[in-house]
Amino acid sequence: MEKGRFISVEGIDGSGKSILSSRLVQWLEEKGYPAILTREPGGTPVGEMIRHIVLDVKDAPISPMTEMLLFAASRAQHVAQVIAPALEKGHIVLCDRYVDSSIVYQGAARGLGDEDVMAVNLLAVGGLMPELTLFLDIGLDEAVRRQQGRPEKADRLDQEAMEFHRGGQKAYYRLLKTYPDRIVRIDGEKSPDEVFSEAVEVVTRLLKSDN
Repeated sequence: MEKGRFISVEGIDGSGKSILSSRLVQWLEEKGYPAILTREPGGTPVGEMIRHIVLDVKDAPISPMTEMLLFAASRAQHVAQVIAPALEKGHIVLCDRYVDSSIVYQGAARGLGDEDVMAVNLLAVGGLMPELTLFLDIGLDEAVRRQQGRPEKADRLDQEAMEFHRGGQKAYYRLLKTYPDRIVRIDGEKSPDEVFSEAVEVVTRLLKSDN
């Protein structure tokens, strides 16, 4: 059985992650690849309950440490129940957010420290990291503009001060420099079709590489 491939999609809220992820999975299926789309926090019944806790504004305030551990708990269940079994079956797993999001938001923006957050999360996922991460890069002003046009209400993290989101964006740039072989930057301010085409090129290179 062929080994599965694990791809994550990252970026600040409003970057277009969910739209790109959905289009990529559809494209993969049309090309004949067995592919699944999942998200974090969530992806499992337990994960969705945790998602409600960490994102619902009614559950604020939550301490940074509690928040980080809840995300890690959701991720542990996600890997055990969804991601690892799919990879073992040879599927392509596309995940909307993964460990990098915790490094960015709890490690950097919350001030818990990148190394400590990474250590906790690597333990939670048994060391499983994506082969490829697509980082959709957009400016904060554009992200805010897009979020204002959304029909759904802003969640607890969406409502954080601009400094919180600025810290997260800077952390993404640090990760991009730290893991250049895994993380690929895509200009999220281009048209959706241009973003999709660029992502397809990057994913195609991964699929053509040796397992």
